[in-house]
This record gives sequence, structure tokens and C-alpha cells, in this order.
Amino acid sequence: MPKGNISTRSGDKGTTGVGGGGRVDKDDARIEALGDLDEANSTLGVLRSLLPKDHDWEAGLQRIQTEMMNLMGHVATPSTSERQPSIPLPEEASLWMEGWMQQIEDSLADTTEYFLLPGGNAISAQCHIARTVARRAERRLVTLNKADPVAPSVLMFVNRLSDLMFKLARQETHRKGLTEDRWRLFKPERKGK
Repeated sequence: MPKGNISTRSGDKGTTGVGGGGRVDKDDARIEALGDLDEANSTLGVLRSLLPKDHDWEAGLQRIQTEMMNLMGHVATPSTSERQPSIPLPEEASLWMEGWMQQIEDSLADTTEYFLLPGGNAISAQCHIARTVARRAERRLVTLNKADPVAPSVLMFVNRLSDLMFKLARQETHRKGLTEDRWRLFKPERKGK
């Protein structure tokens, strides 16, 4: 098999190819969304690299990364393209993530939802990074959806992903016996009125 060359030079003037053919500017809403999805997927790779061998999250995170690659194929292809991706949309994966979140919820002693200061340990903090990057990707998908329809299952998947990362961060903190750092409004003392 011949070696591929990643440098095609076709993007040197600020455009890039999209699914189904055609070119768009590299700051097009579709490319912005794809970039954030790619970054979210990379943050999941960092998270997986932090996990100890045979960790119970490994298979689930790998599945999510694979689903991310599949849904990026859909996002990369304009709805008007004659050549649409044949890969499945992530409908079932979103339901599966909901089930995983319920398992986590059932395992936590305190299921109260509140704002947390990201941290705890490296794994929990990386979950929060993945959560925030997924939220940004979701916002970019909403922007793209205003210009060209995005499959509802893609939006749902990315929304569930950020929710799952929050739950995983909490689970990690609880498993390690760490105290969750709950956000509290900082009110400086007033001296004299």
C-alpha cells in the first residue's frame, strides 16, 4: 500500500475540503464545529491515557471516541451534498450514555447537583476539560445548525457527552475519597458604608 501524504497543499490559501466534495473557508461554521469535535475527542484520548490499566471506563470512552469520529463524518457533509455518509448516526449511543450516567448516579451517595470547581485529581480535572470542550462543540453545532441542518441525534450526543463527563468527574472524586470543591459565591467584606 502506498504511503499517504497528509500535506496536499490544497489548503494553503485558507480553504479546506468538506464531505461529499466542495471547499469552504477554514473559518466556516462547519469547520469550526469539526475542530471543536476533534478537540473534544482528543481530550477523551488524554483522559484514557490517564486511566490505570483495565479501568472500568476504558471501553466506554473508546466507544465514545469511535462514535465521535462517525458523527464528524456527518457534520463534515453539507445537507445539500448528493453523497451522504453511510455510517450510522449516534441515536443509540446517546441512550447508552444515559444508562451509564444513571449507573453513576446510583453509585453516588450525594446526588445533589451543584456547581463544582474543576479539580480533585488529574482524572477528574480532565473530565471537566472534556466537558467544557464538548459544551463548546455543542455551541458550534448550534451555530452550524442555523445555516445547515445538523441531525438532532448529533446535537443530543454531544449534549449527553458533556453531561457524562460531569458525572464521571464526580464519580472519580467520590471513588478516591476526595472532597468535591463546591462553588460558593465570593462576597468580599464591606468596610464601612
